[in-house]
Amino acid sequence: MKNLLLSATALAAMTTGAFAADDVTLQLKWVTQAQFAGYYVALEKGLYEAEDLNVTIKPGGPDVAPVQVLLGGGADVMVDWMPSALAARENGAPVVNIAQPFKSSGMMLTCLKESGIEGPEDFADKTLGVWFYGNEYPFLSWMGKLGLATDGSEGGVTVLKQGFNVDPLLQKQAACISTMTYNEYGQVLDAGISADDLITFKYEDQGVATLEDGLYVLEESLTDEAFKDKMARFVKASMAGWAWASGNPEEAAEIVLEYDETGAQSEAHQIRMMGEVAKLIEGSTGALEMADYDRTVASLLSGGSDPVITMEPTGAYTSDITDMMMMK
Repeated sequence: MKNLLLSATALAAMTTGAFAADDVTLQLKWVTQAQFAGYYVALEKGLYEAEDLNVTIKPGGPDVAPVQVLLGGGADVMVDWMPSALAARENGAPVVNIAQPFKSSGMMLTCLKESGIEGPEDFADKTLGVWFYGNEYPFLSWMGKLGLATDGSEGGVTVLKQGFNVDPLLQKQAACISTMTYNEYGQVLDAGISADDLITFKYEDQGVATLEDGLYVLEESLTDEAFKDKMARFVKASMAGWAWASGNPEEAAEIVLEYDETGAQSEAHQIRMMGEVAKLIEGSTGALEMADYDRTVASLLSGGSDPVITMEPTGAYTSDITDMMMMK
């Protein structure tokens, strides 16, 4: 009887193990906000669970470098901008793009009209606010294309290392600051500056747009077929989450706020953010499109004497995961 009981227990353990959900840890590029709504929706709505996945989402922040978290084994997959990821790869971090939820860029420079700036040709001898931590690469590429030095020398631009706020514009420390269509631009308006007093330059409109939020894993992980299958299920559920979030922006914003442990986000701001983010997702199947990739690489290579990357990347992306996703 004892042996029979042990056998039954062992069988139950084997059965449970056979059907246990696969663990996935996702490292975000920034703090919990509607920029990442698709992932939180997929978690909250059971879309990951339906794909036999147990997903943990780790927020980012100013002190979090997603590439380092990935390299250190703290995550299976990360959200990063392609310029940052390609620069990291050239510097020895073997990160690979497996999916590209964001098809369009939301990055722009927002300037005060009173600064006298009417076009990019007026940037010379102005102070421009720039994010760093990997977000500076599109800006540096653009300045290189314009032939503007970024060291503060005469005829170039002075770079103000911008925090993740809009204070330099409000306090008139900079003529222009970096903003996202879905975030900081709204903060400027909320601070009481009228859109009529601003001029914006979207990277998309200037022909220097680079791909933003994509999903990246370590190259070595892709040698494991079980890992690839897990990622295909993860991307499938994530894209379903994005589709739901885009169609239900108010509810998606509420879900995001439920996961925001800081309590610092307002519902109105998150709803507006979700509406703008949906525009960047539009047209994406999750698969990386080669025209978008080639445009990004060309932009990063065209930085004059100091390009973001110095050679054409190899092995920087794979379509295996999204191809597998389409068959599931």
